[in-house]
Amino acid sequence: MIRKLLSRWPLIQQLRTGCDGTGVEAMTDRTRNLQPKTTGAEAARSVCPYCGVGCGQLVFHKAGKLVSIEGDPESPISRGHLCPKGADTYELHTHRGRLKTVRYRAPYSRSWTEIPLEDAMDMVAQRVWETRKKSFEVSRHGQSLMQTTALAHLGGATLDIEENYLIKKLFTAGLGMVCLSNQARI
Repeated sequence: MIRKLLSRWPLIQQLRTGCDGTGVEAMTDRTRNLQPKTTGAEAARSVCPYCGVGCGQLVFHKAGKLVSIEGDPESPISRGHLCPKGADTYELHTHRGRLKTVRYRAPYSRSWTEIPLEDAMDMVAQRVWETRKKSFEVSRHGQSLMQTTALAHLGGATLDIEENYLIKKLFTAGLGMVCLSNQARI
């Protein structure tokens, strides 16, 4: 029995075969049967959320749960490689310290409170509309303006040119903003 147990030990197999210990002789039954964590997971293509380069990512998910995020080898931009920030995208989403509620500090308050996301979105929309109403100029010196300079928008690099075009139309034609900038990839 001890002889059988020792014969399965990788060191004994390595000594018996004269191999260098980098092949199957170095594997135990456990390591021989290991599977990648992405086995059986579906992959969705995405773009890294950090800078404006637009590196491709594969987002692996299984049963509604995020499994892994890796570089997309078919991406013509990054060819499967990610920078340290992009490689850490998985932890950005799954870290136990990540806030999952909206924290709000009322004017002149010394403490933060947690509010539902829907309430926070309503507060932002209300403040945008109030600012527009207060600062909207229909005309100046007889010239038609139809604009506000009290609001601005900075677009993100993770959006493509079509999405940024629609955002530009919403903010310029819809709200009258003239202060717009983005780092769209073309």
